[in-house]
Amino acid sequence: MSGPMAYQPLRGQKALVTGANSGIGEGVARALAAAGAAVVVNYLTDPEAAQRIVSEISAGGVDAIAIRADVSREDEVRAMFRELLAAWGTIDILVNNAGLHRDAPFTEMTLEQWNVVLSGVRPDVSWAAGKIICISSVREKIPRAGHANYAASKGGVRQFMRSLAKELAPHRIRVNSIAPGAIQTLSGRANWETPEALNAILKLIPYGRIGVPEDIGKAAVWLASDDSDYVHGQTLFVDGGMTLYPEFAP
Repeated sequence: MSGPMAYQPLRGQKALVTGANSGIGEGVARALAAAGAAVVVNYLTDPEAAQRIVSEISAGGVDAIAIRADVSREDEVRAMFRELLAAWGTIDILVNNAGLHRDAPFTEMTLEQWNVVLSGVRPDVSWAAGKIICISSVREKIPRAGHANYAASKGGVRQFMRSLAKELAPHRIRVNSIAPGAIQTLSGRANWETPEALNAILKLIPYGRIGVPEDIGKAAVWLASDDSDYVHGQTLFVDGGMTLYPEFAP
Protein backbone atom coordinates (compact mmCIF):
# COMPACT_ATOMS: atom_id res chain seq x y z
CA MET A 1 0.00 0.00 0.00
CA SER A 2 1.38 3.42 -0.91
CA GLY A 3 0.26 7.02 -1.03
CA PRO A 4 -1.01 9.43 1.64
CA MET A 5 -3.35 6.83 3.19
CA ALA A 6 -0.60 4.28 3.77
CA TYR A 7 -0.20 3.07 7.35
CA GLN A 8 3.02 4.53 8.73
CA PRO A 9 3.49 3.35 12.33
CA LEU A 10 7.02 4.80 12.49
CA ARG A 11 6.25 8.30 11.21
CA GLY A 12 8.46 10.92 12.88
CA GLN A 13 11.01 8.42 14.19
CA LYS A 14 14.71 8.33 13.28
CA ALA A 15 16.44 5.07 12.38
CA LEU A 16 19.97 3.88 11.71
CA VAL A 17 20.57 0.66 9.78
CA THR A 18 24.14 -0.60 9.52
CA GLY A 19 25.26 -2.36 6.35
CA ALA A 20 22.20 -0.98 4.58
CA ASN A 21 23.50 -0.56 1.03
CA SER A 22 22.57 -4.11 -0.05
CA GLY A 23 20.81 -7.32 0.94
CA ILE A 24 18.99 -7.61 4.23
CA GLY A 25 20.14 -4.18 5.44
CA GLU A 26 18.74 -2.54 2.32
CA GLY A 27 15.45 -4.38 2.74
CA VAL A 28 15.19 -3.26 6.37
CA ALA A 29 16.05 0.37 5.53
CA ARG A 30 13.44 0.51 2.78
CA ALA A 31 10.78 -1.08 5.01
CA LEU A 32 11.43 1.33 7.88
CA ALA A 33 11.23 4.25 5.46
CA ALA A 34 7.98 2.95 3.99
CA ALA A 35 6.65 2.84 7.55
CA GLY A 36 7.49 6.54 7.93
CA ALA A 37 10.90 6.55 9.66
CA ALA A 38 13.77 8.74 8.55
CA VAL A 39 16.68 6.43 7.82
CA VAL A 40 20.47 6.56 7.94
CA VAL A 41 21.83 4.16 5.33
CA ASN A 42 25.19 3.10 6.74
CA TYR A 43 27.72 1.57 4.36
CA LEU A 44 31.39 0.64 4.19
CA THR A 45 31.82 0.03 0.46
CA ASP A 46 29.86 0.90 -2.70
CA PRO A 47 28.80 4.49 -1.90
CA GLU A 48 26.93 4.64 -5.21
CA ALA A 49 24.52 1.94 -4.03
CA ALA A 50 24.00 3.74 -0.70
CA GLN A 51 23.27 7.03 -2.46
CA ARG A 52 20.86 5.32 -4.86
CA ILE A 53 18.91 3.89 -1.93
CA VAL A 54 18.86 7.28 -0.20
CA SER A 55 17.60 8.97 -3.38
CA GLU A 56 14.84 6.42 -3.83
CA ILE A 57 13.76 6.68 -0.19
CA SER A 58 13.81 10.48 -0.35
CA ALA A 59 11.72 10.42 -3.53
CA GLY A 60 9.00 8.81 -1.43
CA GLY A 61 8.89 11.84 0.86
CA VAL A 62 10.96 10.42 3.73
CA ASP A 63 14.28 11.82 4.97
CA ALA A 64 17.33 9.63 4.37
CA ILE A 65 21.09 10.14 4.51
CA ALA A 66 24.04 7.87 3.72
CA ILE A 67 26.92 7.72 6.20
CA ARG A 68 30.08 5.71 5.64
CA ALA A 69 31.47 3.97 8.74
CA ASP A 70 33.26 0.74 9.55
CA VAL A 71 31.26 -0.54 12.51
CA SER A 72 34.25 -2.53 13.77
CA ARG A 73 36.06 0.78 14.43
CA GLU A 74 34.89 2.75 17.48
CA ASP A 75 36.11 6.10 16.16
CA GLU A 76 34.12 5.69 12.95
CA VAL A 77 30.98 4.62 14.83
CA ARG A 78 31.26 7.67 17.09
CA ALA A 79 31.69 9.91 14.06
CA MET A 80 28.63 8.36 12.43
CA PHE A 81 26.51 9.05 15.50
CA ARG A 82 27.78 12.62 15.68
CA GLU A 83 26.74 13.16 12.06
CA LEU A 84 23.34 11.58 12.67
CA LEU A 85 22.68 13.65 15.79
CA ALA A 86 23.84 16.84 14.09
CA ALA A 87 21.33 16.20 11.31
CA TRP A 88 18.33 14.95 13.32
CA GLY A 89 19.06 15.52 16.99
CA THR A 90 18.00 12.05 18.14
CA ILE A 91 17.72 8.36 17.28
CA ASP A 92 14.75 6.10 17.98
CA ILE A 93 15.55 2.87 16.14
CA LEU A 94 18.90 1.13 15.82
CA VAL A 95 19.27 -1.93 13.56
CA ASN A 96 22.57 -3.77 14.02
CA ASN A 97 22.79 -5.56 10.68
CA ALA A 98 26.37 -5.41 9.42
CA GLY A 99 28.07 -8.79 9.48
CA LEU A 100 30.70 -10.90 7.74
CA HIS A 101 31.44 -14.40 6.46
CA ARG A 102 34.89 -16.00 6.44
CA ASP A 103 33.94 -19.68 6.21
CA ALA A 104 36.35 -22.59 6.69
CA PRO A 105 36.53 -25.92 8.50
CA PHE A 106 37.49 -25.20 12.10
CA THR A 107 40.80 -27.10 11.83
CA GLU A 108 41.75 -24.95 8.82
CA MET A 109 40.31 -21.63 10.01
CA THR A 110 42.94 -18.95 10.52
CA LEU A 111 42.96 -16.57 13.46
CA GLU A 112 42.40 -13.74 10.99
CA GLN A 113 39.25 -15.45 9.65
CA TRP A 114 37.96 -15.93 13.20
CA ASN A 115 38.72 -12.38 14.32
CA VAL A 116 37.33 -10.69 11.22
CA VAL A 117 33.91 -12.31 11.76
CA LEU A 118 33.81 -11.74 15.51
CA SER A 119 35.08 -8.15 15.31
CA GLY A 120 32.40 -7.39 12.75
CA VAL A 121 29.70 -7.91 15.38
CA ARG A 122 29.19 -4.61 17.16
CA PRO A 123 26.20 -3.19 19.08
CA ASP A 124 25.04 -0.41 16.92
CA VAL A 125 24.21 1.40 19.72
CA SER A 126 6.06 6.19 20.90
CA TRP A 127 5.78 3.91 23.87
CA ALA A 128 9.35 2.92 24.20
CA ALA A 129 12.12 5.44 24.65
CA GLY A 130 14.06 3.58 21.97
CA LYS A 131 14.29 0.33 20.04
CA ILE A 132 17.37 -1.74 19.19
CA ILE A 133 17.11 -4.59 16.70
CA CYS A 134 20.02 -6.96 16.16
CA ILE A 135 20.19 -9.01 12.99
CA SER A 136 21.25 -12.49 13.98
CA SER A 137 20.80 -15.74 12.00
CA VAL A 138 19.34 -19.21 12.31
CA ARG A 139 22.99 -20.11 12.97
CA GLU A 140 22.50 -18.94 16.55
CA LYS A 141 20.41 -22.10 16.90
CA ILE A 142 21.41 -24.45 14.05
CA PRO A 143 25.12 -25.40 13.94
CA ARG A 144 26.87 -25.94 10.61
CA ALA A 145 30.26 -27.46 9.88
CA GLY A 146 32.69 -25.02 8.32
CA HIS A 147 31.00 -22.00 9.86
CA ALA A 148 32.23 -22.12 13.47
CA ASN A 149 33.26 -18.47 13.57
CA TYR A 150 29.97 -17.29 12.07
CA ALA A 151 27.91 -19.47 14.41
CA ALA A 152 29.94 -18.20 17.37
CA SER A 153 29.34 -14.61 16.33
CA LYS A 154 25.57 -15.15 16.05
CA GLY A 155 25.43 -17.04 19.34
CA GLY A 156 27.21 -14.02 20.78
CA VAL A 157 24.63 -11.70 19.23
CA ARG A 158 21.88 -13.65 21.01
CA GLN A 159 23.47 -13.36 24.43
CA PHE A 160 24.53 -9.76 23.81
CA MET A 161 20.93 -8.90 22.89
CA ARG A 162 19.48 -10.68 25.94
CA SER A 163 21.98 -9.09 28.31
CA LEU A 164 21.42 -5.63 26.84
CA ALA A 165 17.66 -6.16 27.07
CA LYS A 166 17.97 -6.72 30.83
CA GLU A 167 20.20 -3.69 31.23
CA LEU A 168 18.09 -1.27 29.21
CA ALA A 169 14.59 -2.38 30.23
CA PRO A 170 14.41 0.11 33.15
CA HIS A 171 15.09 2.87 30.62
CA ARG A 172 12.15 1.67 28.45
CA ILE A 173 14.47 0.77 25.58
CA ARG A 174 13.33 -2.42 23.90
CA VAL A 175 15.98 -4.79 22.53
CA ASN A 176 15.23 -7.75 20.25
CA SER A 177 16.79 -9.77 17.43
CA ILE A 178 15.69 -11.01 14.04
CA ALA A 179 17.19 -14.32 12.94
CA PRO A 180 16.83 -14.77 9.17
CA GLY A 181 16.98 -18.15 7.51
CA ALA A 182 17.92 -18.53 3.84
CA ILE A 183 17.46 -15.11 2.23
CA GLN A 184 17.92 -14.29 -1.45
CA THR A 185 20.87 -11.88 -1.21
CA LEU A 186 24.05 -11.56 -3.24
CA SER A 187 26.17 -12.84 -0.36
CA GLY A 188 24.10 -16.03 -0.23
CA ARG A 189 23.63 -16.51 -3.95
CA ALA A 190 25.30 -19.93 -3.88
CA ASN A 191 22.11 -21.15 -2.16
CA TRP A 192 19.76 -20.11 -4.96
CA GLU A 193 21.49 -19.13 -8.23
CA THR A 194 21.13 -22.57 -9.84
CA PRO A 195 18.07 -24.84 -9.90
CA GLU A 196 20.08 -27.57 -8.17
CA ALA A 197 21.20 -25.27 -5.34
CA LEU A 198 17.68 -23.87 -4.92
CA ASN A 199 16.13 -27.34 -4.75
CA ALA A 200 18.68 -28.36 -2.13
CA ILE A 201 17.99 -25.38 0.12
CA LEU A 202 14.21 -25.71 -0.31
CA LYS A 203 14.42 -29.17 1.27
CA LEU A 204 15.40 -27.35 4.48
CA ILE A 205 12.50 -24.85 4.34
CA PRO A 206 9.09 -26.34 5.20
CA TYR A 207 7.27 -23.26 3.91
CA GLY A 208 8.52 -24.01 0.40
CA ARG A 209 10.20 -20.78 -0.67
CA ILE A 210 13.43 -18.95 -0.08
CA GLY A 211 13.15 -15.65 1.77
CA VAL A 212 13.72 -12.16 0.36
CA PRO A 213 15.06 -9.04 2.13
CA GLU A 214 11.54 -7.61 2.30
CA ASP A 215 10.57 -10.43 4.67
CA ILE A 216 13.15 -9.19 7.15
CA GLY A 217 12.17 -5.58 6.58
CA LYS A 218 8.55 -6.27 7.50
CA ALA A 219 9.65 -8.04 10.69
CA ALA A 220 11.88 -5.09 11.59
CA VAL A 221 9.01 -2.63 11.13
CA TRP A 222 6.85 -4.69 13.50
CA LEU A 223 9.59 -4.91 16.14
CA ALA A 224 10.24 -1.18 15.87
CA SER A 225 6.56 -0.26 16.16
CA ASP A 226 4.27 0.02 19.16
CA ASP A 227 2.45 -3.07 17.88
CA SER A 228 5.25 -5.08 19.55
CA ASP A 229 5.58 -2.90 22.65
CA TYR A 230 5.51 -5.86 25.06
CA VAL A 231 8.11 -7.84 23.09
CA HIS A 232 11.52 -7.54 24.74
CA GLY A 233 14.65 -9.67 24.80
CA GLN A 234 13.38 -12.05 22.12
CA THR A 235 14.75 -13.55 18.91
CA LEU A 236 12.21 -13.57 16.09
CA PHE A 237 13.10 -16.36 13.63
CA VAL A 238 12.09 -15.40 10.09
CA ASP A 239 13.08 -18.62 8.35
CA GLY A 240 10.13 -20.33 6.68
CA GLY A 241 10.33 -23.01 9.36
CA MET A 242 14.02 -23.91 8.93
CA THR A 243 14.45 -24.14 12.70
CA LEU A 244 11.83 -26.90 12.74
CA TYR A 245 14.57 -29.27 11.48
CA PRO A 246 12.50 -30.54 8.52
CA GLU A 247 14.93 -33.39 7.81
CA PHE A 248 13.41 -35.12 10.85
CA ALA A 249 9.92 -35.04 9.34
CA PRO A 250 8.32 -38.50 8.92
